[in-house]
Amino acid sequence: MFFHPMDILIFAAFGLALWAQAKVKSNFNKWSKVQASSGLTGMEVARRILDHHGLHHVPVEPVKGTLSDHYDPTKKAVRLSEPVYAGHSIAAISVAAHEVGHAVQHKEAYGALTLRHKMFPVVSLSSGVAPFLLIGGFLLGSMNLIGLGIIFFSAAVAFQLITLPVEFNASNRAKDFMIAEGIIRNEEERGVNKVLGAAALTYVAAALISLLELLKFVLIFTQNRE
Repeated sequence: MFFHPMDILIFAAFGLALWAQAKVKSNFNKWSKVQASSGLTGMEVARRILDHHGLHHVPVEPVKGTLSDHYDPTKKAVRLSEPVYAGHSIAAISVAAHEVGHAVQHKEAYGALTLRHKMFPVVSLSSGVAPFLLIGGFLLGSMNLIGLGIIFFSAAVAFQLITLPVEFNASNRAKDFMIAEGIIRNEEERGVNKVLGAAALTYVAAALISLLELLKFVLIFTQNRE
């Protein structure tokens, strides 16, 4: 009853997601052992980029955990995991520069990021409600519940799709600035691309899974409505 031919593609996408997560960890670990020629720490690189863009008021704060780095738009703060904050490696400065890329996007009102922020309250609600509506619809055989669940789930999928240009743009900003300012040398660009590219792939895989799941539910809905 719950199996659908689309599940084969969904399982394949889950495999891609697991592989992407493994690549993130392996690339981060590998390039964490390669010291950046600039000798700068992740915190210093982040501070330099922020100051260059006039974001002197945005703090760079250490947080516990590994790969817990993020930009908090509500507090307007860049938070870096301890290995990134104090690290001098290619991996550390790449991740730090990427997170600052989001702060610069915020300042410049980058379209995709602005839309993502506006959608967040709606998506927080819809993503929590959608599974219950879909499960309830299947158990009760109610096409109305399934249809409503699809609408709610669509908002979550749209959110993930909008996240893709936000993440890719932040990475491009990070690389462009580090190259322009001489923070990395030509031979170090490969490491930066490996670290940031693997991270971007996790977002692609997550969006693909959600998109395929949505398509599955739409197909079930249309087939049962005929």
